Amino acid sequence: MNYRTHIASSLSDIGREAWDGLVALQDQPNPFLSFSFLDALHDSGSAAPDKGWQPQFIVLYEDDADSPGGERLAAALPLYVKGHSYGEYVFDWAWADAYQRNGLEYYPKLLSAIPFTPVTGPRLLARDDAARHALVDVLRSVQQSSDVSSTHVLFPPGVQAKQLEDAGFLLRSGVQFHWENAGYATFEDFLATLEQKKRKNIRAERRKVREAGVLLRRVRGTDATDEDWRFFTRCYRHTYAEHYSTPYLNLDFFRRIGRDMPQHLLLVIAERDGSPIAASLVVHDDTTLYGRYWGALEHVPCLHFETAYYQPLEFCIEQKIQVFEGGAQGEHKMARGFLPTRTWSAHWLKHPSFSDAVEKFLEREAGGIDDYIDELNDRSPFKTPKAD
Repeated sequence: MNYRTHIASSLSDIGREAWDGLVALQDQPNPFLSFSFLDALHDSGSAAPDKGWQPQFIVLYEDDADSPGGERLAAALPLYVKGHSYGEYVFDWAWADAYQRNGLEYYPKLLSAIPFTPVTGPRLLARDDAARHALVDVLRSVQQSSDVSSTHVLFPPGVQAKQLEDAGFLLRSGVQFHWENAGYATFEDFLATLEQKKRKNIRAERRKVREAGVLLRRVRGTDATDEDWRFFTRCYRHTYAEHYSTPYLNLDFFRRIGRDMPQHLLLVIAERDGSPIAASLVVHDDTTLYGRYWGALEHVPCLHFETAYYQPLEFCIEQKIQVFEGGAQGEHKMARGFLPTRTWSAHWLKHPSFSDAVEKFLEREAGGIDDYIDELNDRSPFKTPKAD
């Protein structure tokens, strides 16, 4: 088929209905792919050109007599021109440093990802296989003709990672920690599946929070007030400041997602003596909950675990949500029932010598990742089933 190709510098060029309609056709879409989430990142200034995130979404249109204008959105790729590597969670700083040491420019580069969001999800959005193949062909043409060093597609599902590998990309694997709901009726049912030491430690951590006089309340996004969002943003910013870092997101972003996608949000707010002191924010759909943001105005031992893990786990059990994705990194999650899960990224480098060097590096790294996952699986926090 013939497609009309367009480079969109704004989501408004594509439109909410067309974008969300295409996302809904994908296997395992998630809330972060929605127009509301991406638009909030852009319009709040969190992921904006002056912050090093220049949207250059590739979109393909096909003829359709029943659609307005006689065509419909056939495929799309969320794509940014990046002037740095912040907010990506797949680290290529060493590659950029190697370019610089050899007198070459690593930036700008092309990046397909959801800004600040290390969550696996479709990147090659398409109505069918023909449109998806055409989208990859356009991406290859764009990267060859552009003044960029490289292209990086972060956290695609395994099937799409393989499609990109077939198109000449190098694959890189990583590890996250995810919890799976085995049909637990209560949090205690879940604890009963863990080794005794792990179970005892979790109960002790939760007890410390209670004994500190902290009460927890869960606020669905549909019930959150502007005061809740202002308080959460204070916590979020305060915790970044304590780590001498600059937060990526702002109050306008949180207000926008609270307004436009509240059905996917849950706040956990911790209070002591009638005053809020900490909060976490998770994102969810009917099948998966995603651990995202946390912050506190004062330190209480184990409060992070209670607000960011145990309360969301209870919510998953109550709502029959099947998977809790714990976010980037964190072996400490294993002691709380999260198990290692492989993630993918795909990389294309224009410079042949650097491409060969990165390929050799990724081959060595892949062996280490395989060994690391095997080692983690040998340290499962769950009780070993008894032999019959």
